[in-house]
Amino acid sequence: MLTLVALCQLTLAAHALRGGDWGLCAALVVFAAALATQQGFVRLVWAALLVLGAVFWVRAGLGFYQVRAAMGEPWLRLALILGGLTLASLASGLWLLGERARALFHRNADTEAVRAAAFALAVGGLYLARSKAKVAVLLADRFLPGSGWLEMLALGFYAAWVAGVILDPARHKRLRPKLWALFSAVFFAQLALGLAGLTDFLMTGRLHLPVPALIAAGPLFRGGGLFMPILFASTVVLVGPAWCSHLCYIGAWDDQCSRLGPKRPKPMPRSWAIGGRLAALVLACGTALLLRAHNVPGETAAWLAAGFGLAGLGVMALVSRRLGVMAHCTAFCPIGLVGNLLGRLTPWRVRIDRETCTGCGSCARACRYSALTPAEIEAGAPGLPCTLCGDCIGACPHDSMGYRLAWPLSHVAPGTARAVLAVLLGALMAVFLGVARI
Repeated sequence: MLTLVALCQLTLAAHALRGGDWGLCAALVVFAAALATQQGFVRLVWAALLVLGAVFWVRAGLGFYQVRAAMGEPWLRLALILGGLTLASLASGLWLLGERARALFHRNADTEAVRAAAFALAVGGLYLARSKAKVAVLLADRFLPGSGWLEMLALGFYAAWVAGVILDPARHKRLRPKLWALFSAVFFAQLALGLAGLTDFLMTGRLHLPVPALIAAGPLFRGGGLFMPILFASTVVLVGPAWCSHLCYIGAWDDQCSRLGPKRPKPMPRSWAIGGRLAALVLACGTALLLRAHNVPGETAAWLAAGFGLAGLGVMALVSRRLGVMAHCTAFCPIGLVGNLLGRLTPWRVRIDRETCTGCGSCARACRYSALTPAEIEAGAPGLPCTLCGDCIGACPHDSMGYRLAWPLSHVAPGTARAVLAVLLGALMAVFLGVARI
């Protein structure tokens, strides 16, 4: 049966090549080879593709029939061939969903549905970005036109792997900072290469400062340009304040600085988390409006924004490193405050089971956002600075902490809540890795 599966897959690849899309053909061939990995999610994705392939062959057959009938040419042999392909694709797809195929593709079978969903969501998101954008948004397409499908496939695999990592609290705690740092490194490496003259590494060639505060202040100064605010808001709608602990290209720096400090983070006054960031938000937005009102040149505004960004780097180097707390993100970054507040409108939460919690403080020692004071642990919920990073969950020795959904979804099981968040974060981290460029 595997031979039939492979033949059906290669037939789809051949059709893509016949249509002139060599990149899609190559991606289908590579993904067909991925069946050898025996990964459960590959089985599920291919099952879906083959079932969709059966629908495609039906539509193609009807189209070919109409053309041949209109021209008075024979169509029976064509109908038999495409009908056979349809039945073979449908049978192969359904077989992959059966128990015998499940036994063959046994690796990570317990997380296959989550990984498959993350893969599909990442590839789907990248496909939409690639097909709707006026410029080539994927680097692969810029250096080798048509190869974007291969990049999407690679990022789909990355999304599936990241989702598997997030499902495991201990691995998530250990690897999240590394994955976050990888995204930031790729983002700024592309910026550096673009500034060095390799302009293909820039999205459009129109530069802007990579300072998070400009997500809010930039459109106020320009009087338009809402792409970044819309992207930020839509991401927060999906994953709440987890944007700040997984997807912010600057926050990864603060995380690394805090890890150079004390192993046991020193508590930060809660007033800093609100007052400090609120003052920064008012300062950034108020300054932008004043500059626009007085027709200040963009170059002058850029220098002021750069100064704000450099001040943030100073907070990371001096305060975060000294306290072992992400002082920039929790007391300086205005977008962090916006993310925390908007996150309260989403259902994602971290909760503590007071029946099993012993009050050992392991969660507070792992939290670099100063979101777990003794009072908050007693109350069973982190404070406002919480970004759903999950470090506290992985650090709890009693499994007393976990992701939850707020009312009206509070009845959803904790495992399901974590699985859905793993799908969304895995896909978004892959998509951002592929398209986040200046």
